[in-house]
Amino acid sequence: MHEYALAEAVLRAAARVAREQDLARVTRLEVAVGELQQISQELFERALTEVETASDPRLEGLEPTVTIVSAALQCRACGATFAMGEAAGEQGADEMEAIHFVPELAHSFLACPQCGSPDFEIEGGRGVTIAAMEGVTDDA
Repeated sequence: MHEYALAEAVLRAAARVAREQDLARVTRLEVAVGELQQISQELFERALTEVETASDPRLEGLEPTVTIVSAALQCRACGATFAMGEAAGEQGADEMEAIHFVPELAHSFLACPQCGSPDFEIEGGRGVTIAAMEGVTDDA
């Protein structure tokens, strides 16, 4: 369950930003997770709320929101843009797990639905990022 490790990393980053910004409390945290991360959104959201109080008191009571960002692929051969579900090729559990750990393996299992080329760029849907964060200072 790497959702808890990801949650800890996100919350450490949020706490660091809160300290740097001199925030007394973080009031809003939006996290974007790429589809290629292959995580359980429900488990990740739970991890974010369970881990938060141990991370930093500035994060107490925080109810982060998580958005899954769809993978966006663009064919280098024909220029078509497509999503993972539209790609030609194998997308079974084993293939998706391999892609999760090494996204570049997508070229071994997927192809452009327009021309069949396995030569495409992964334009989006990778990684975990803090999409937005707000807080209040002691002055507020």
